[in-house]
Amino acid sequence: MISGNGSNLQAIIDWVEAGKINANIACVISNRPDAYGLERARNAGIEAICLDHKQYEDRETYDQALLTTLDSYQPDCVVLAGFMRILTSEFVEHFSGRLLNIHPSLLPKYKGLNTHQRALDNGDDEHGLSVHFVTPELDGGPVIIQCKVPVFKDDNADALAQRVQEQERSIYPLVVHWYCSGRLKMNNNKALLDGKVLPDNGYAND
Repeated sequence: MISGNGSNLQAIIDWVEAGKINANIACVISNRPDAYGLERARNAGIEAICLDHKQYEDRETYDQALLTTLDSYQPDCVVLAGFMRILTSEFVEHFSGRLLNIHPSLLPKYKGLNTHQRALDNGDDEHGLSVHFVTPELDGGPVIIQCKVPVFKDDNADALAQRVQEQERSIYPLVVHWYCSGRLKMNNNKALLDGKVLPDNGYAND
């Protein structure tokens, strides 16, 4: 599920095509008709679907349409790759344990939007990203893995975002690989890798 450029989608497509992820991407769904990620999907021979949120009267109606569309594909895993909408609890709970997200901060720091600028405004010397299971709490599900990047004195939000995004394209496909190979699960609101509960900041935080 995407809303924009789809660079993380492309990274996952590349891993699947290279045989690094044992999976089939059944479809790509965007809430925005102009999302370039839809073109990436078509170029890879993947069904590309636009469910424009502006065509629905409220969040609940839209999320029900999303849920119905996704269920028609019987997905083992739903990957949020820059899907810029808050999902209803009903949607999240329906796909509980199957729903992954990537967030551009070292959670629990900077939930929500504008994470790069907030890190700069607070004078942080490190920033990064988190991949986590999705729960009804916004950006609050159990962290699977984090990756840190340095913050330099002359950084602006765009430069910092680019540094984080370079790491995203390596980390997110790895997590999808773990999930699709049966190594990664969520149980009792904890992330488990190879049957072991991961710490609150995820795997290999260093």
